[in-house]
Amino acid sequence: MNKFFSDVKKYSAYMRRAAKSELNAEVANSYLNWIWWILEPLCFMAIYAVIFSLFFKGKIEYLTAFIFLGITIWEFFNVMLKTSVKLVRGNKAIVSKVYIPKYILLIEKMMRNGFKTVISFCIVVVLMVIYQVPLSWNVLWFFPVLLSFLIFTFGICALLLHFGVYVEDLANITNIVLRLLFYMTGVFYNLADKVAGVWGYWLVRLNPIALYLSSMRDALLYSRTPNLLWLGAWTVVGILLSYAGIRLIQKNENSYVKVL
Repeated sequence: MNKFFSDVKKYSAYMRRAAKSELNAEVANSYLNWIWWILEPLCFMAIYAVIFSLFFKGKIEYLTAFIFLGITIWEFFNVMLKTSVKLVRGNKAIVSKVYIPKYILLIEKMMRNGFKTVISFCIVVVLMVIYQVPLSWNVLWFFPVLLSFLIFTFGICALLLHFGVYVEDLANITNIVLRLLFYMTGVFYNLADKVAGVWGYWLVRLNPIALYLSSMRDALLYSRTPNLLWLGAWTVVGILLSYAGIRLIQKNENSYVKVL
């Protein structure tokens, strides 16, 4: 792990420049330029809010903020997993010519997508002001929940990065699993309310993304303390997954070029 932290420090400037370069490339030929990073999530928010307000009108408090927070968390997780499974193959030109720790490529992608996620979080804050959501000290739980979520996401992505080099069909499998997980996470609805009884109770806790999303909504919107026991458990799982992923990459990254 010392090598991992040393590499992160060594390549920190590269990660910042690469993330900034990719973000600029996205809007290089756009008339609205960086405004799209704000306009795009706003448009999706408006569409989903109008559609789902017809189904859940009066049933979910702070509906637009509730939905948009769900979209924000899910989109980051979804994009990162789909990106990581093809990351080494997609950067064949770099991997085959210049040595760079492969998890540095992953962290750079997290920084790039994280920038857009921060913009979405800012929109959530604006919605909270519009709704006049009452705040309490529980809102501070959002930050440790977010950190745990990022650790868990990195761990899963590191494993997918490694196995994605050797298993070409893993990208298709990941897409199928993500599609199933989407409906089991409660992006647009309260999962515990939709799945009654003991099944709903365990579904929220055994699905880490559903737990993270529910915890963030509790902290930001409903002034409730998240389930710290289960958050702690999934944080430990995330750390173990991250450690396993880092070790696998460090042990095998020199052989990736041969497979490609």
